[in-house]
Amino acid sequence: MTVAVTGGTGFVGRALLDALERDSQEVRALARKVPEVARTGQSWIKGDLADADALARLVGNSEAVIHVAGVTNAPDAAGFHAGNVAGTMAVCRAAQAAGVPRFILVSSLSAREPGLSRYGKSKRQAERIVAASGMDWTIVRPPAVYGPHDSEMFELFRSAKWGVVPMPPAGRTSLIHVRDLADLLVALIPQDERTSHGTFEPDDGRTGGWTHRELGEAIGKAVGRRVWTPALSGGLLRAAAKMDGMLRSGGAKLTPDRVGYMIHPDWTASPDAALPKDIWQPRIGGTAGLQGTADWYRKEGWL
Repeated sequence: MTVAVTGGTGFVGRALLDALERDSQEVRALARKVPEVARTGQSWIKGDLADADALARLVGNSEAVIHVAGVTNAPDAAGFHAGNVAGTMAVCRAAQAAGVPRFILVSSLSAREPGLSRYGKSKRQAERIVAASGMDWTIVRPPAVYGPHDSEMFELFRSAKWGVVPMPPAGRTSLIHVRDLADLLVALIPQDERTSHGTFEPDDGRTGGWTHRELGEAIGKAVGRRVWTPALSGGLLRAAAKMDGMLRSGGAKLTPDRVGYMIHPDWTASPDAALPKDIWQPRIGGTAGLQGTADWYRKEGWL
């Protein structure tokens, strides 16, 4: 079986390629800049989601496409549309033209509430494109993804080192370790009537997810610090986003759009949208996963 992968050089994509290599799958992956390191059974197609020829080469004679690539941060709605909506449409069209039977989309839990952010809206639109594709599709809506190489949640680990982990207003969130997510995507490759045309919300197995305070304290414990976890109001977060935009411009981590979904009180995965346990179950609990992630950050000199 040949599996076509988009987003293979990103945080989730890198872990997915590792999982596919462990599973001895033949892989073609798309990248703007082809990595120098070769992987067993894996080849690279140079290009991006706007390159129709590259997409045709990527998906040709593939049995499955796993579409990971997307935009998580953009200055305006057009940026999210280009990366998440138009990009998904292009991959779907290429897969349809090539007769690919199986399509797996990595969406986001934010697609559950598309009115809260431009990002969530673009992900919901991407889901609708896949659902209308006529292929055998499965959509995965991960909650907060963390693990080695992650530069997003790293901000919280770095803050914890100084004894404080600022969090959104009171609420709950689910987590999933990037390796568990990667293994899940590999487990979904075979066609199965229980996952066909289904949308799933995986997590780390913690019932009810984590309160924001619990998560902040767990991150503090992982870095060896007792931390203060102040709950920041929506107004304060919006002011902080404005300041981050002034200081880091396009590289800002906290944006007004992110504040839109950060202040939502419930980002826990729904038990009703869980995968059948004989197909996939999480192996890395949150406490152990956060500790392992902190250890990796230290080893690599991030902390």
